[in-house]
Amino acid sequence: MDSIYEIIKPNIPTGQVYHFSTDSGVEYEVRFARKKENILHAVIAFGVLNEEYEGEEYALTNKGDVWKVMRTIITIIDMYGEKHPNTQVYEFTGVLKEGEDNEMSQRTKLYLRYLPQIFDKSWLITIEGNKIVVSKKRK
Repeated sequence: MDSIYEIIKPNIPTGQVYHFSTDSGVEYEVRFARKKENILHAVIAFGVLNEEYEGEEYALTNKGDVWKVMRTIITIIDMYGEKHPNTQVYEFTGVLKEGEDNEMSQRTKLYLRYLPQIFDKSWLITIEGNKIVVSKKRK
């Protein structure tokens, strides 16, 4: 796999929040939140922390590093999965950009492109509007 950005892991090995910074100084946070009604269901959210993006964590940075950012996020999801092997469901939502009015955002399409690199055939990928749910197949 191509290079990734240096990942700052949570202080606790099973922690829920990871960070990394790009070469251009954009700081990202990747969070895994457990569903209250199902602790084996993790919602994944990631976004930009820099103030220059005016608190818009889902800002488009347009720094030409989307592929390396996505490879870093893939690595973080793998790291999280190793520490939480019983997780049965992962959920992603690609927030719509201003002016996007279709059901599936460009971000969701980007996420879909990378899911096969994260999850093998033992996982089922379903799309619910702009939300992607990846669940462990039952045997």
